[in-house]
Amino acid sequence: MGIRQMREADAGAFFNLKKRLDDETSFMLFEPGERKEPIEEIRNKVREVLRRDNHMIWVVEKPEGLVGYLEAVGGRVRRNRHSTYLVAGILQAWTGKGLGTQMFTVMEEWARQKGIHRLELTVMTHNRAGIALYRKMGFEEEGVKRHSLRVAGRYVDEYLMAKLL
Repeated sequence: MGIRQMREADAGAFFNLKKRLDDETSFMLFEPGERKEPIEEIRNKVREVLRRDNHMIWVVEKPEGLVGYLEAVGGRVRRNRHSTYLVAGILQAWTGKGLGTQMFTVMEEWARQKGIHRLELTVMTHNRAGIALYRKMGFEEEGVKRHSLRVAGRYVDEYLMAKLL
């Protein structure tokens, strides 16, 4: 049990983890009940991830099942293949236990091995825990995406954060 690269067999559990995260926190992109992809579409996405050399998903597996993930989405063309966009989520019961730090450490080692130079992500400006983790891992704010999202009827800003390897 621990952090590992996702396998095709994880597709259903991964989808359920994402739905749980949507229900637990407003910091994820999807609202509760909005995620409706058929399981075969999830399996196809996992297959695509496993085929690409600059794209990966790590999951945190505990006896209870999957409790967190970190996805690295690499650029698809020559001009941005050196860059990877990150998305992370950890169930509330497992936050503050060092899993985020561990996932980002594993991902960065992978990124260096793959020759990736730029890691980037967005985070809502009021997500203090997320911002603290990203700063701890060496990410810096590069700008603000004003009114980037609409959450609970209010416009929300996001920081664009990045780290150069």
